[in-house]
Amino acid sequence: MPVQIPDDSDFCSFREQCLSTEGWTSRYNKGGVTVWCREEDSSTVQKLKMRIVCKDVTAETVYDVLHDTSYRKKWDTNMIDTFDIGRLTVNADVGYYSWKCPSPLKNRDFVTMRSWLPLGNDYMIINYSVKHPKYPPKKDYVRAVSLLTGYLIQSSGAASSTLYYLTQVDPRGSLPKWVVNRVSQFVAPKAMRKIYKASLKYPEWKRKHNPGLKPWMFPEQNTLPCISVSELTVQRADSLENIDESSVSEEKTQQSDDEET
Repeated sequence: MPVQIPDDSDFCSFREQCLSTEGWTSRYNKGGVTVWCREEDSSTVQKLKMRIVCKDVTAETVYDVLHDTSYRKKWDTNMIDTFDIGRLTVNADVGYYSWKCPSPLKNRDFVTMRSWLPLGNDYMIINYSVKHPKYPPKKDYVRAVSLLTGYLIQSSGAASSTLYYLTQVDPRGSLPKWVVNRVSQFVAPKAMRKIYKASLKYPEWKRKHNPGLKPWMFPEQNTLPCISVSELTVQRADSLENIDESSVSEEKTQQSDDEET
């Protein structure tokens, strides 16, 4: 399948999904964080949606935090590695991301096409998995598939914002039910709070680390090599290895940093 860079209608559709309540079931609602889930009729892959109110943080700051890979290494303790592969357009690129799963589950990684768009008082970033010939699946990782993942940040005043995170990811494995429950009840809320805390600290950090460098806002600063959409294809889940980890018990796992209390 050819890769298509999202247009304005794709972003508007994504925003509608973030703001819609129809068909979503609330799984968690505490301390300013809400988590919903949605079972898709045509897919066995669950959709999750989260929202957090970010007091004293502008929408633009949250947007910068989610883009800034240098800063991400400071706050995303579950991340193993992330890097940009190349740029497609002024607001689309391809990148790699890998993260730790609770042992003995295998760690996962992605190659995704990411696109972003500021639209009025809203900022959006969306991605989905692609295949790049130079970045095939790795031996020690399970290549997961993002069917659709993204962020919507809405301004809610002079110095506050609301962050939505919507994700539909195929982990390429038959995961135990307790893993799915843990994600919605614990991992997801903690991850949202971590982004909020990172956003509070970002302005001070950025003042000391290339304060004017924001290639996601200023395309002329982007030094990534240009790649063509024709080099990419959509990553289909059924072309990847599917491992069975359903028998892993919760007692035998070592929690990753994001799951430690």
